[in-house]
Amino acid sequence: MSYETIALLMFASMVVLLTTGQRVFAAIGFVASGAALLLYGNGAIELPFNQVFKLFNWYPMLTLPMFIYMGYILAESGIAEDLYKMLHVWCGRIRGGLAVGTIFLMVIISAMNGLSVAGIAIGATIALPEMLRRGYDKVLITGVVQGGSSLGILIPPSVVLVLYGMIARQPVSKLWFAGLVPGLIMAAMFVAYILLRARRNPALTPIVPAEELNMPLREKLALARAGIIPFAIFFFMTGLFVFGYTSLVESSAVGATAATLAAIVKRRFTWKLIRDTSLKTLAVSCMFLWLILAALAFGAVFDGLGAVRAIENLFIRQWDLSPWTIIVMMMISFIVMGIFLDDTAMLVIVAPLYVPLVKTLDLGFSNQLIWFGVLYTITCQIAYITPPFGYNLFLMRSLAPREITLIDIYRSIWPFVVMMAITIALIMLFPQLALWLPEHMNVRG
Repeated sequence: MSYETIALLMFASMVVLLTTGQRVFAAIGFVASGAALLLYGNGAIELPFNQVFKLFNWYPMLTLPMFIYMGYILAESGIAEDLYKMLHVWCGRIRGGLAVGTIFLMVIISAMNGLSVAGIAIGATIALPEMLRRGYDKVLITGVVQGGSSLGILIPPSVVLVLYGMIARQPVSKLWFAGLVPGLIMAAMFVAYILLRARRNPALTPIVPAEELNMPLREKLALARAGIIPFAIFFFMTGLFVFGYTSLVESSAVGATAATLAAIVKRRFTWKLIRDTSLKTLAVSCMFLWLILAALAFGAVFDGLGAVRAIENLFIRQWDLSPWTIIVMMMISFIVMGIFLDDTAMLVIVAPLYVPLVKTLDLGFSNQLIWFGVLYTITCQIAYITPPFGYNLFLMRSLAPREITLIDIYRSIWPFVVMMAITIALIMLFPQLALWLPEHMNVRG
């Protein structure tokens, strides 16, 4: 049996196991371990064992639980809800202001948590009911929450980019800086779209009644303090990192400590809060660890078979595909896989194939793996929110108020999918949008 056939059987076996509903890390790890034993004999049992030590020797792994903990404690302590109240008062006089404020909220939540799921959860439970109560169009605001939550995987500290950096062996700091400008471009497009829709059809976005907003300046300033804590944590954490005073891991510890102190200052630090936050952090961190471990084991066997070189030979030499055609094919495969899998699962499945291939392509610029990481994250998020089976669509339905139907959710997302696709096109046409910052910033970690 040829190595190409073995590689194809491994990949097919993994896909079949995933369709049975098995946990992603279990399916990938089982195929990796089983293939190693069949190909190399009993000694191959050391393969997954060795990957454990490789995983634990990755110092940046310490950032994952820190950032996850920071996001959960800020959300669970009610700081995100206070922040939305501030945005409600300060943006309410603008037509479409609450929807714009929701985008700002999503940007800040992204900077606190690094996961799109957190943005959807907070937006659906805090922002949606408030905007519905004030007569906002339910299709428009549903799209705002889903589109805004997609910023969580681009704006630092993006947990997905941390995982990509570990698997692709790229500096996490450079990936963060690479995602920052595209993330802000997407946020700006979302805000411009909301303001344009509000201007063309004012009925979609009623202005908040004046009696709700007329309050003494002292009270407004008191509400403004709600925004100081998240901003202070973000700028203190990233500022020390950017200016070289802390490494990536030290920066994550600063953020986690600052979030804990914020909960104490707000008098919301309770035993229940720390218990729930710790359990959620442990669960999510362990899930990521198992996924990375399975990806490392699968990649080691896959690479040992020469599968990557075989695919490179097929695409470049036999089929004579251009580098940009190969990149587009990869993006399409992400969207197809996003129907069934989340972003981390997609990453651990395709990283052994795509990362080495992207490294060999001649795209005409350096730092191709950094650039590709940004494309990957945006494309995965498009897959998440694309009907009929987007992962985040059903999450949104489970969290949204009853009057928002699945059809409303489907209708709401298309303008944001188009804007995200435009962002991808811009990054492909002008790679420096993603690469200028990481090439000119010199940081530790």
